[in-house]
Amino acid sequence: MFGSRRAWGWAVPSAAAVAVLGAGAAAGAIVATADLALPPRSAAQLLVDLRNADVDGLSGTIVQSTDLGLPAVASLTRSAGGAADLAGLVFGTSTIRVWYAGPDRQRLALLNTYGETDLIRKGADAWLWNSSDRMSSHLTLPAAQLAAVAAADPATVASTTGVTEVAGRDAYELVLSPRDPASLIGRVSLAIDAEHHIPLRIEVYARNATTPAARLAFQQISFVVPDAEQFVFKPPPGTTTTEGNAHTALPVTPSLLGSGWTSVLTTRLPDPDGQRRVFAGSLVSVLITEDGRFYAGALTPARLAEIAGL
Repeated sequence: MFGSRRAWGWAVPSAAAVAVLGAGAAAGAIVATADLALPPRSAAQLLVDLRNADVDGLSGTIVQSTDLGLPAVASLTRSAGGAADLAGLVFGTSTIRVWYAGPDRQRLALLNTYGETDLIRKGADAWLWNSSDRMSSHLTLPAAQLAAVAAADPATVASTTGVTEVAGRDAYELVLSPRDPASLIGRVSLAIDAEHHIPLRIEVYARNATTPAARLAFQQISFVVPDAEQFVFKPPPGTTTTEGNAHTALPVTPSLLGSGWTSVLTTRLPDPDGQRRVFAGSLVSVLITEDGRFYAGALTPARLAEIAGL
């Protein structure tokens, strides 16, 4: 969950809210105004703030909503047993409790209409508990993990639209837009905490859309370091625990083709059924080939087919 001490290195939990923030992004001329008595900050300054953000700890409640326009994929995901608890991250609305106390202590509690999933990390140990099947997994993490970094990306235009308030805190608004018209993403809007410089809200819009396809926002946040007790796993009675490691926990190993706004997540499904499936959403398209190759990205199905060599 958190790969670096810098707050910029941790990802807010959502597969849809992926944005490339780069030193090479073309910063717009608009400067955030001081509507909330905040000093003005340019888009370039806000990008630097994000990269340099550093917090000792925080806790809070996030409300996440996603509508990618992929009802068929949602139906498949929700029928996948325990995976249904995670379906709300991609389809629907979820409430997420978050605790963070440095690079080796994090906890998530995901609550949605399909159940509850808890993820606790303490050092090299991680526990995943699922309410649907009352199963927990104890995973051993690798000694070193790659942190998310902001690569220079001249394909991104950055601008500001002023200041706002999220979870009772003053924040600057930063907007990132892809130059490449092939991307289904129109823009990503971030509300950046004026004091601690981490995103308090992220909204992802499809091209020409007026409402976000994906939205994550803190309803409440505290920057007090959580108590150590929050990172001790206490399985409920009747829970069955399995042992594993981070490499064997996933049934498939995904990889990334390309970079930035038009990157594509691909893998090979373990049990292909010999049918081609195409799912076209407002923000994301999915292609599954007859031989079980899986492609997903913010591109049209036609572009995914080209990448798949079809």
